[in-house]
Order: sequence, then structure tokens, then C-alpha cells
Amino acid sequence: MSRTYRIAIIGCGGIANGKHMPSLAKLEQVEMAVFCDIEIERAQQAAAKFGKGETAVYERYEDVLKDDTIDIVHVCTPNDSHAEITIAALEAGKHVMCEKPMAKTAADARRMVEAAKRTGKKLTIGYNNRFRSDSQYLQKLCADGELGEIYYAKAHAIRRRAVPTWGVFLDEEKQGGGPLIDIGTHALDLTLWMMNNYKPKAVLGTSFHKLSQRENAANAWGPWDPAQFTVEDSAFGMITMQNGATIMLESSWALNSLEVDEAKCTLCGTEGGADMKDGLRLNGEKNSRLFTTNVELSSGGVAFYEGESENAPDLEMRLWIEAIDNDTEPVVTPEQACVVSEILEAIYESARTGKAVYFE
Repeated sequence: MSRTYRIAIIGCGGIANGKHMPSLAKLEQVEMAVFCDIEIERAQQAAAKFGKGETAVYERYEDVLKDDTIDIVHVCTPNDSHAEITIAALEAGKHVMCEKPMAKTAADARRMVEAAKRTGKKLTIGYNNRFRSDSQYLQKLCADGELGEIYYAKAHAIRRRAVPTWGVFLDEEKQGGGPLIDIGTHALDLTLWMMNNYKPKAVLGTSFHKLSQRENAANAWGPWDPAQFTVEDSAFGMITMQNGATIMLESSWALNSLEVDEAKCTLCGTEGGADMKDGLRLNGEKNSRLFTTNVELSSGGVAFYEGESENAPDLEMRLWIEAIDNDTEPVVTPEQACVVSEILEAIYESARTGKAVYFE
């Protein structure tokens, strides 16, 4: 690393405290210098815990962007403000990591891509599940052609009863949707990345509000308030790609299902298949016999030099900073993340209209 990077955290809530700030704090070449939140107490608490050297706290992100000493901005706010803050930060000369999903709407996601190109600054989106050890291993197999042409896949994001009842998760105006845009986005990102296919042709989707209006419902985080549950409780989509490949996407926060999987995918290729449903399993045919292989992966993360390992958030942050320092593409490119947003929006539109959505 050639220098120390000064980072501003905009939005000091759950995802910032749970992922961004703890992992950034482990990197010697960065210092978290500015903390911003509309609830100033949260910014003050984050500064006290994670700040290095002289720190500043703000309520307004506009004040953060006036600081010419800030190199990188991490946007950890509700979905409806992702585009506004990200574009302003890029135009202020900052590199940006924005939490997933890229934006509330596909139009906003496209504006973010254009802003990154226009300013020449780096932009990445926080799809942290790419950095798990099973994801890293499987993507390398796919890139090496071990599965051949992947023409059918499933993207899994199913919870039986795990509705997030805090923050703005249930607010459609703030978030743009429920489980599809919250956790379905991770599963879809993983699947597209494994297939290396970002050219959708058509989408057919459905969404449901079947369990959201129940009073005192069983839930991992306590019962939700039906009056505030304005997003779907489950959503599903069939995505066909320009080359004919097909992806089935399933997502739910509340569904009467015992098949529970989140941020996982199943891949079917011409030379073999793989799934993440029970660890990482590979399947195929050799010497006229079918085989299944369970891949053993260390639970601690991805192994690196001298036997050390990193968990997914630590690896995500380290590779992001290295991409800036080495002037290389980030692992998650804005163009890839934009396609995810376009497909998710198409599923919502199809569910609303009852018609398939076709991409030009």
C-alpha cells in the first residue's frame, strides 16, 4: 500500500456497525475520520469506537463531502438515498462503496454507473456474500469452466419466519420492497456472478402479501406490526437470459416452508453442477458413473498466506481498498450491480401487472 486513506461513514446504523466499521478498523492503511448520521448520537458513538486520530461527526452528508481530505465514502443508509448520496460523493471526488442493493430503482442505479464513469472514481456495491469461502471457491471453478455452460440455475433467499422488524425494512417508500430487494438481491448477485451472464432477456414475477397482515405472528425478531408491513412477504421470479439460460429466483421473509436457504445458489451446467444447500456440493459424471463431491472448506474464511484466513467482510474491505490503491476493478463492479437492480425491478413490475417484462 502506498498511502493511508481517509474514510467517511455515512449512515452509522446496523450494517455499518456490523460489517463496514469493524472490518475497516483492522486495516492499517485506512483511518475512519468522519462519521455521519441523521441521528447524531449514532455518529458520535461510532466515532468514539472506530475513529482514528482527529474525527468529525455530522448530521448532513453534504457537510461530509465538503471535506477535501476524505478519499473514500461508505454509504450505509436506507435504499432510497443510495443514489443521491453516492452520486454526490463521486462528483465530490470520492471513491464510494455503497451498500446493497445498488439503488431503490433501476433508473437510479444507471445514474450511479454513469456518475462513476463520468468522474473516473471507483464505485462498488456491498454484495458481501461473494467473499465467503464457498462462493470464492465455486466462482473459481465456474471461471475455469469446470461446470461447462451453466444454462439453468436457482437463486435461494428463503426464510421461514425472519422478518426484520427494526429500522425501515418494512417501509416500501424507503426500501423499494421487502425480501426480494433485501435478501433476494444477494442470491441473484451470486448466481449471475457464477454464471458470468449479465444479459437478461425477459422476466416473469409474482409477489405476495399473504402472511404480512397477521397479528402476533411467530417471528425470529418478535411479531411485526401489520399496519407498518407495506412490502411483500415473499416474491419469486423466472429470468431468461439472451443466450437462453434460465434462473429461478425465490425470496421470502415469511413463508410456510421448511426448505430455508439464504444467499445461496444452485447451478446446472453441461459438464457438471453445484449447489450450496448443504455445504458446497459438486456433481457430475465420470467414467459413465454419476458422482457427488462434498467440498471441505475452512469455517474461518478464505485461506491466504502462511495459513492465515479472513472472514467475508474482512476480505471484502481489504480487496476494495486494494482495488483503489492498485487502480484495478473492484470485485463487484457497478455495471454488474446495476443489472441486478434492473432484474429485481422487472420482477416487481411483472408481479404488479401480471405480464412478462422484456429487456431491450
